[in-house]
Amino acid sequence: MSESTYAVSGMVCGHCAGFVTEEIETIAGVTAVAVDVENGTVTVTSDRNLDVADVRAAVEEAGYELGTGT
Repeated sequence: MSESTYAVSGMVCGHCAGFVTEEIETIAGVTAVAVDVENGTVTVTSDRNLDVADVRAAVEEAGYELGTGT
């Protein structure tokens, strides 16, 4: 299992978290997504190492911007 936390800018509510979660869950290997809107982070658990480009694309598809990993 692999777990990575990313900064995501632009999220302000639970709906934002839902959009981000929905898009990240489409990435192959993702087993869990935890979004913290207040801190502007998303923690992704997967059964393999993920390509940050895939995570960035999913976040951007949801309408937000991926920052640097924390």
